[in-house]
Amino acid sequence: MAKLYFRHGTMSSGKTLNLLAVAHNYEQKGERVVVIRPRLDDRFGAESVVSRTGIQRIADVLVDVDSIIDRKILQGVACILVDEAQFLSCDVVDQLRQITWDLDIPVICYGLRTDFQTRSFSGSGRLLEVADTLEEVKTVCHFCNRKAVFNLRISALGAEVDGPQIELGADDRYRPVCGPCYHSHTNRQNQDLFGD
Repeated sequence: MAKLYFRHGTMSSGKTLNLLAVAHNYEQKGERVVVIRPRLDDRFGAESVVSRTGIQRIADVLVDVDSIIDRKILQGVACILVDEAQFLSCDVVDQLRQITWDLDIPVICYGLRTDFQTRSFSGSGRLLEVADTLEEVKTVCHFCNRKAVFNLRISALGAEVDGPQIELGADDRYRPVCGPCYHSHTNRQNQDLFGD
């Protein structure tokens, strides 16, 4: 029986790179995959799935919060891969869950577990509730090299503790950090995050 997987990690942990590698491995065996991503995330182009290493591909399906996944495009698919799953709606996550049951196709979702305030997104929250398998994609803290578990939003003034939950950005706006460094930087005013 197919499973719904949630592979979560902080910013810069290699989630998209992992997704692209899994897609490549299936395709090397002559099997078809479908890559899905939320339309909301257009940092690298309207339809592109891009890792920080520069490896990229075009998404097969873009979803909005109210999207209904067309099951016809899933015929003959060996695996469904979802990038930026934290931006999915609970309804889309539930559709993916149902696809694993009805069509016996594994679905592997990649995304953030929490936002810059350590709160879950709707998509990641629902995945934590219903995924069959949870796997952490690990990286190290930007400051001390311990395991990173949080995402620190930054600006020229230092760490940000307030603002909208969704603000698209990459290395220019976010750093992966461990718990102690998150606490240290979010409790200091005007911390210089770009120095030593």
